Amino acid sequence: MKTIDTLVADIYKLFSLDPIKMKEEEVDEYIDSFGEMLKKHIKEFLYEQPQSNGNLRLSAIGKPDRQLWYGSKTTNQESTLKPSTRIKFLYGYILEELLLLLSSISGHKVEDQQKEVELEGVKGHHDAIIDGVVVDCKSASGRGFEKFRTNNLVNDDPFGYIGQISAYAEANGLDEAAFLAIDKSTGEICLSPLHSVEMINARSRIKHLKEIISNNNVPDRCYSAVPDGKSGNLKLPVGCVYCNYKRECWSDTNQGRGLRVFEYAKGKRYLVRVHNEPDVMEVADW
Repeated sequence: MKTIDTLVADIYKLFSLDPIKMKEEEVDEYIDSFGEMLKKHIKEFLYEQPQSNGNLRLSAIGKPDRQLWYGSKTTNQESTLKPSTRIKFLYGYILEELLLLLSSISGHKVEDQQKEVELEGVKGHHDAIIDGVVVDCKSASGRGFEKFRTNNLVNDDPFGYIGQISAYAEANGLDEAAFLAIDKSTGEICLSPLHSVEMINARSRIKHLKEIISNNNVPDRCYSAVPDGKSGNLKLPVGCVYCNYKRECWSDTNQGRGLRVFEYAKGKRYLVRVHNEPDVMEVADW
């Protein structure tokens, strides 16, 4: 019986010159199931209106208190996502389903795909259990993938992935988990194991969040602003840049004007204090 330790190597072997050992009929079955999952994801993105009802999900418990507090008070926030962003999310889902397909074809035991689990009344869906280990698939690129490859996510986790997978493991009564990640730019795959000492106590975290969400007082800000190079300006940290609630959260900055956004060659930069006016276009409608 295979173990998860050889998963990446076994997936790579599928693309070597050696013929795969699985019968073609079995491969066809896995590919058919993969196709059905793709159809499901694509139809959801094309026909279903994205929305958030403010309910706490296991996938979110690793996110900061203030972000989740805003999320609990705001509905339908996801509908503001740009079409290009939604397309990016869609091919992320496709790549993650591909990882599970390849795991199965490489001979590993993949069970309970997208199974609903529950912890302290909060629900979520884990990606799968592979060889007895709770696995969450992630597509990333550049620096994001490097954190998975070097097992450095415990030191830099702005999106709360560790809290998410900790909840899935605890809901399944398991103390081992792993991220199976793929680099969207290079196709490189890595397995990033997570042991019990690196996980959070998901049950306690949920109880804490329920108290936070039920309170009408906004929690402290998640992160502090960081210097924007040597300009003397301050900008949002990475953990805030991708947050849906940054406009409300930082509305008191820049002498009450709120965030000021400037379009640089590598994308938008959100400034919370402008000491020296940037020599680039300011974005008025963002």
